[in-house]
Amino acid sequence: MADSIADRLEQYTIKRPQEVLIVKAQIDGEFDEIAIFKGFSSSLVRSTASDPEVPVLPSGAEILSVDRLESPYNPNNPRYLQQGLSWETMGSLLSEAGV
Repeated sequence: MADSIADRLEQYTIKRPQEVLIVKAQIDGEFDEIAIFKGFSSSLVRSTASDPEVPVLPSGAEILSVDRLESPYNPNNPRYLQQGLSWETMGSLLSEAGV
């Protein structure tokens, strides 16, 4: 079975610890922004479950865009590598990284 979108994004950040991903998504009809860094995901809009088995980015989520930033992430001074990537473009980066 193929890894979920969330698993692939988390694996990408494990392989590229110098990057933080900010994923903009629609989840159950609501907008969410999720930060992914070193294999961990956390919502910047909603509360994040304390149980790590509860996915922050569920399989039914619609990815609107992905931003790549330099770590550490500072919301007051973000250092963007790329902004507004489509899921197709991010998918190519994931493939290049082997995830």
